[in-house]
Amino acid sequence: MAVLIPFLTLFALWLLLSGMFDALQIGLGLVSCALVVWLAFRLELLGDSPRLHMALRCPGYAVWLAREIVISNLHVARVVLAPRMRLQRQVLRVPPSQRTGLGVATYANSITLTPGTLTLDADDDELVVHALTQQVADDLTSGEMDRRVSALEPRD
Repeated sequence: MAVLIPFLTLFALWLLLSGMFDALQIGLGLVSCALVVWLAFRLELLGDSPRLHMALRCPGYAVWLAREIVISNLHVARVVLAPRMRLQRQVLRVPPSQRTGLGVATYANSITLTPGTLTLDADDDELVVHALTQQVADDLTSGEMDRRVSALEPRD
């Protein structure tokens, strides 16, 4: 039943959006919907999975992360193009507050995607991060990104 409802919903959407009801279109719709539901089942996106919860909350986080990437890009460009580069490189140990491996991986990857920071090592207890400037390090240690990634995870 956990597979039947998503399959029927996707197939109804396929029929509604295609507007074509010949045998080829219906066959392609059946195959496509079955493949998507099979992949979702294999990725544990169906049911009460933490991955489903994170997937539903990701669009808002992605918009925030894109904004942070742009801001960090501008900061790094300003530092690099300045006549005297004010680099204050440092390696930080940042404790993640996420409860799942997927949450920690999301946090570590988000740090690496943001210009001026690079996750060097990650485990459940701490992330080792290289920061290019003090401002970038301060932004990271403020905990805003950590809180936002933790908000993606399901609450018990």
